[in-house]
Amino acid sequence: MSTEVEGSARAVDVPGWRDRKRYMWVLGLFVPTGLMTIVLPLVWAFNTLGWSAAGHVLFWLGPIILYVLIPAVDIFFGPDGENPPDEMMEYLENDKYYRYLTYVYLPFQYVTLFIACYLLTADEVGWLGLDNGLHLVDKIGLTVSIGVVGGLAINTAHELGHKKVNLERWLSRIALAQSFYGHFYIEHNRGHHVKVATPEDPASARLGESFWAFWPRTVWGSVKSSWGLERDRLHRLGKRPLSRHNEILGAWLMSVVLFTVLVAVFGIGLLPYLIAQAVFAFSLLEAVNYLEHYGLARQRTASGRYERAAPVHSWNSDHIVTNVFLYHLQRHSDHHANPTRRYQTLRSWDGAPNLPSGYATMILLAYVPPLWRRVMDKRVLAHYDGDIIRANIHPAKRDTVLARYGASDTRTTGA
Repeated sequence: MSTEVEGSARAVDVPGWRDRKRYMWVLGLFVPTGLMTIVLPLVWAFNTLGWSAAGHVLFWLGPIILYVLIPAVDIFFGPDGENPPDEMMEYLENDKYYRYLTYVYLPFQYVTLFIACYLLTADEVGWLGLDNGLHLVDKIGLTVSIGVVGGLAINTAHELGHKKVNLERWLSRIALAQSFYGHFYIEHNRGHHVKVATPEDPASARLGESFWAFWPRTVWGSVKSSWGLERDRLHRLGKRPLSRHNEILGAWLMSVVLFTVLVAVFGIGLLPYLIAQAVFAFSLLEAVNYLEHYGLARQRTASGRYERAAPVHSWNSDHIVTNVFLYHLQRHSDHHANPTRRYQTLRSWDGAPNLPSGYATMILLAYVPPLWRRVMDKRVLAHYDGDIIRANIHPAKRDTVLARYGASDTRTTGA
């Protein structure tokens, strides 16, 4: 089991303790199975009854779940408030039920993708009660919905990619093929976890930086960083970057093969939808990256190096519903402290900064920069006890931010 960091997590010492979320984790499969079990049967039923308008709405199930349903039930059910007791950690880590739930996401992911590709390109779907193919609005909604499936698959890949089991690492790359984001496996594990909450990390958002400014910086920065990391690894092994040993090229090749097969089967008209869903999927990942470390900074020590990453360098949320859908990703401080720890044993830490709601709600705020700044900038300021210079400030906004809070740039910090 991973080494503990300094500090103490909240523990629940209850005789006969059981994971009350044990069967709730199945809800993580709700999105990739929804097209087969909910959307298609209901579209047929609504069209049969003459309620075609309701049938059109159903193709937007992905964004409806992400942006409406989860935020609403997050508010209703609120925070979790429970951690596994220390004496249960090893038992939970070794319970294969939890890892099998992540494995099974992948077949559902790809069955859903193939069904969606068929629906996007079919000229006639009379079996759904439609005279011709899907309407354009249906195709757009379906594309966004499979983008949601692909985005959640990146989160599944994140859980699998941190593990030491070779099978899980391969499954991680397969899950990333749909979004054409295979380099994430390299950059996240060997880049982000090393540089987190520093200006050098493309996945750590800066105070005053909008999501729309962060997006191109992190997308390109992640590609550039991952390539540099893999190039250096291969150089140490005496191998060339442009070779079969390059894990990034291998991951991208999976996506090329996948997209080629889909286009060969369903036609070139599918390609714009494949590209659009991939962009939406990795943009969803980057929206999560944006809010996980916004404005938080590791300070430089007397030696000039950055202090060790600690729970205070990640924004957390313990809202139970989003945590179930995202495999406890919101318990982010414990994840950075113990990257190989499995999701069922991640804990909520006292003293770690907390978001006012779950990730699903905060993503919506991130899309609207004035609302995001109104909610989050004051929290960054409070986290640093009013000393805004200690934050990771966006260079282009540094003078504006310092003037707003009446601070002067007189220190050499990690920001």
